[in-house]
Amino acid sequence: MRKNSIKYSRMNGEVQREISKIISREIKDPRIHPMTSVVSVDVTPDLKYAKVFVSVLGNDEDKENTRKGLTSAASHIRSLLAKSLNLRNTPELTFVIDDSIEYGVNMSKKIDDLVKSEHLDEE
Repeated sequence: MRKNSIKYSRMNGEVQREISKIISREIKDPRIHPMTSVVSVDVTPDLKYAKVFVSVLGNDEDKENTRKGLTSAASHIRSLLAKSLNLRNTPELTFVIDDSIEYGVNMSKKIDDLVKSEHLDEE
């Protein structure tokens, strides 16, 4: 399967949805922060490995605890994923903390502050 094919991108989206459901509904590890969301999933074309990009709304300690909790629950998440999806191979999961949402929120706040200061300067 090619990396830029429609089937490949659809499979990534389906794996992302299922992992998101599993994390929010099935995993009860107290280390995993309740405001955890799966940003994207990158599955290799041979379906052996998947890199799961996770965003956590919290401080650095919450992010690290969530990563450790997800890593320890990876085999359980993988088995639940195998039951819910009919794939030839169920990929091994690697969890990566993604700060892109937090970065976007900070940039949006800076832009809003700049617009407010520009508006005050005009008056």
